[in-house]
Amino acid sequence: MTNILIVYHSQQYGNTKILAEEVAAGVCDAGGEVTLIDTNVCRVKLEDVLGADAFALGTPDYFSYPAGTIKTFFDDLYLWDQAGQPVKGKPASLFMSHGGGGRAKQPFETFADRFFRRTGETVSCSRPIDDEARKRCFEMGKTLVAAVAKV
Repeated sequence: MTNILIVYHSQQYGNTKILAEEVAAGVCDAGGEVTLIDTNVCRVKLEDVLGADAFALGTPDYFSYPAGTIKTFFDDLYLWDQAGQPVKGKPASLFMSHGGGGRAKQPFETFADRFFRRTGETVSCSRPIDDEARKRCFEMGKTLVAAVAKV
């Protein structure tokens, strides 16, 4: 069965968590298994990354930059890659929430492109989370499962 790892940071308003849960619902609807890790609660382990077939990554926009714990996740990927671990090349999709800026999208995509093959466009939405963003994240989950099936 396809295992999708959803790595996200959510805190003050919980908007990124709402999007992560929509992605998870889409994964389950498509017959995949999902693991959610809120990097505000715990750090992603190498075993989590190696066990995943694809990824969905989410962040709020903090001062036009991804959340620090998401940056730490990318730093860890870099170190694992340098140590020879096979952490590159799997499919991934991105989602983010913001209070009206959304400028974190560019660095977020740059980090992700270093390690993953992105599937689809980044879902970026301001709060409160609307039905369109929820729908796009639900579809993102289904698309990730389909992307793994094609490999």
